[in-house]
Amino acid sequence: MARKKQSDTQTKRLFPDEQGDLFERSYQEEVEKRRTQAVECLGMTFDNDEKRREYFLEKLREKLKDPEFRKIEGFPIGEDEDILALSEPPYYTACPNPFVGNFIEHYGKPYDPTIPYSREPFAVDVSVGKTDAIYKAHSYHTKVPHLAIVPSILHYTEPGDLVLDGFCGSGMTGIAAQWCGSAPDDYRHTLEADWAREERVKPKWGARRIVLGDLSPAATFIAANYNLPFDVAAFAEAGRRILADVERELGWMYETLHSDGKTKGRMQYTVWSEVFSCPDCAGELVFLEEALDPKTKRVKETFPCPHCGVVLTKKRMDRLYITRHDKALNSSVRTRKRKPVLIAYKVGKARYEKKPDQQDMDTLARIDSLDWPSEVPVDPLPYMHMTHERARMDNAGITHVHQFFLHRTAHVLCEYLRKVERLSDSRIRNGLRILAQHQFVNATIMNRYRPASSFGNAPLGGVYYISSLIAEASVFLLINGSLRRIQRMAKAGWERLFKSSTGVLISTSDVNYPSIFPNTIDYIFTDPPFGENIYYADLNFLVESWHGVLTNAEPEAIVDKAKKKGLPEYQHLMRRCFEEYCRVLKPGRWMTVVFHNSRNAVWNAIQEAMLAAGFVVADVRTLDKKQGSYRQVTSTAVKQDLVISAYKPNGGLEERFKLSAGTEDGVWDFVRTHLKQLPVFVFKNGQAEVIAERQNYLLFDRMVAFHVQRGVTVPMSAAEFYAGLEQRFPPRDGMYFLPDQAAEYDKKRMTVREVLQLQLFVSDEASAIQWLKQQLTKKPQTFQDIHPQFLEGNWWLAEA
Repeated sequence: MARKKQSDTQTKRLFPDEQGDLFERSYQEEVEKRRTQAVECLGMTFDNDEKRREYFLEKLREKLKDPEFRKIEGFPIGEDEDILALSEPPYYTACPNPFVGNFIEHYGKPYDPTIPYSREPFAVDVSVGKTDAIYKAHSYHTKVPHLAIVPSILHYTEPGDLVLDGFCGSGMTGIAAQWCGSAPDDYRHTLEADWAREERVKPKWGARRIVLGDLSPAATFIAANYNLPFDVAAFAEAGRRILADVERELGWMYETLHSDGKTKGRMQYTVWSEVFSCPDCAGELVFLEEALDPKTKRVKETFPCPHCGVVLTKKRMDRLYITRHDKALNSSVRTRKRKPVLIAYKVGKARYEKKPDQQDMDTLARIDSLDWPSEVPVDPLPYMHMTHERARMDNAGITHVHQFFLHRTAHVLCEYLRKVERLSDSRIRNGLRILAQHQFVNATIMNRYRPASSFGNAPLGGVYYISSLIAEASVFLLINGSLRRIQRMAKAGWERLFKSSTGVLISTSDVNYPSIFPNTIDYIFTDPPFGENIYYADLNFLVESWHGVLTNAEPEAIVDKAKKKGLPEYQHLMRRCFEEYCRVLKPGRWMTVVFHNSRNAVWNAIQEAMLAAGFVVADVRTLDKKQGSYRQVTSTAVKQDLVISAYKPNGGLEERFKLSAGTEDGVWDFVRTHLKQLPVFVFKNGQAEVIAERQNYLLFDRMVAFHVQRGVTVPMSAAEFYAGLEQRFPPRDGMYFLPDQAAEYDKKRMTVREVLQLQLFVSDEASAIQWLKQQLTKKPQTFQDIHPQFLEGNWWLAEA
């Protein structure tokens, strides 16, 4: 009884019950329920969920033995048992999902050209922040908030339709598709009111079915654990009990004596400082002790050597290195010399700081004497995306994954994972693995000490970087923080997703995995990698090493010098991806692409890839996520993402074009069909906005691209095309409409005072030509007329 009372006290200290209802049902009760409740899966009925899992695991095990299956492009690097351990088939596999066809056949609706479908592009600039609890519950290198995706899915689809995202990342498109059926009443009322003001058709609420895919096992593992049915109460109960057990066994590693010499405190983090030597006197100095300003909590630019008084900077000093025995490699390694210099800890709710005392040093020595935990991966670091990344790690003494982790962190993290692996329920087991996955980077020596921030420590995102000041964070606090975020996520409505969920399937595969039947997908929302913004495979390597399943980066669509992928290779890979999207999308249906890159060459490459694949671009908007990424904040990159709306031409146009290709009739048939797909009127802040795609030069560009992609000669010049537009389609405010659209535009135009002209920022030759076309469309002008306007609107060019 005394042992149970002590455990309960520790549990209460670690996990104060802020959400009492989450802990009502125990883990064992949930396991028993799953053992006795019959389930339906892809048209088959099983006695319970475990029987379902056993059946499909065996099917997947058999598939993994097929050599041809493993030859699929982009197949992840890993052993069968590691892939099976992550998977939850048929809904999620940590490899190409062999059950996609069954899923499409069971849930999909065959394409029927006789069923009418018509949508304008969702021409709305979206601004959604990153403060939602569901969005914040987990981190990934880049992701679109699910609430920014929901309106597009509601606009383009009906309940039960199939939505695809082949670059799913952490699965926010899946969350959005399910949110369409589980959104709370206040969200529904707000969105319906906004749409009513914009004269949009009322959305049809109801979950959509979703197919998600990504090359990265780390990404799809997150996506699966946030999109598949999940019992938060049983999960939280299991999590807090495991952490309490680990603390009972290894909590001594984070104990420290308070200043009274009697009271025990609980460490939050320990700061390790690099040790340098003075170039003048060769005296050793601890960086934090000499360089940190105690008042501003910032590192000083210059500081005196404590031995000889010479003024130093960090760059002037020499790093000191030590040779130590690496137990995991059983060899000697050279690494930077570091010293523990500060401990942040709590006694009760009060926070304190102290210098490590002898007892703290004895604790570290005791930990170092233990055998190195075998569960920590010892994979060697690959050649990185930028050579200085790998060189910087070599310089820091990091050549293998395990060297990112200090001994204390490794022991506690591994003990937690050992206990998680003993759980019998696979969903809860993998959910608790996700808690650790979220913290793998924070638990490394990449976690920087940041005394000027409120939290005090955080790694630098999107890069491998080891600071001179390391914050060794408590694993208990890290995982407990993830657990609390899950609880807040549940409170924000996440658990409701599963009550209305009607189908989610996740595959760890390249977009080009030919698993989906042609003309079966109703809508595509996708946020692919663009250029060299983010190196996903490299950044996921550390996490995936723990799972034993690594990204196969060969088909990864990025610009990467280390992998010998330039812009042409990137464009080729993206074209293949868009060709697959075009193959599986139903004719006349839509694709939304979120694009982010500051390089115009990448923007041109992605447009050309989409057009070459058979899509027709109909609208380009902005998506403001209200918080810049690391690369946005530290570079000149644009601050908003672009949202591209494109459609797959329907069979009627394609069949007619075969008969009229290369003739004027074919040109005007395309224009009429394309105009039907464009928005008629766009409200913005109580005014009307010029619809760029309705301007003559863009209509000409789309027409030419449509012909070129199909290998047909364009039968007229730009001048002939512009003249034909004027004769056939009524112009309004520099835009062209079908007759019935012009009447609708005139009616709505009377409700606003003015039309907002497009604002073009000239950054290169292509945008300069577009600006010039826009000016000459208004009226013929001479060079003398145009030149002053150009300099006035683009003054920075005149000063360059």
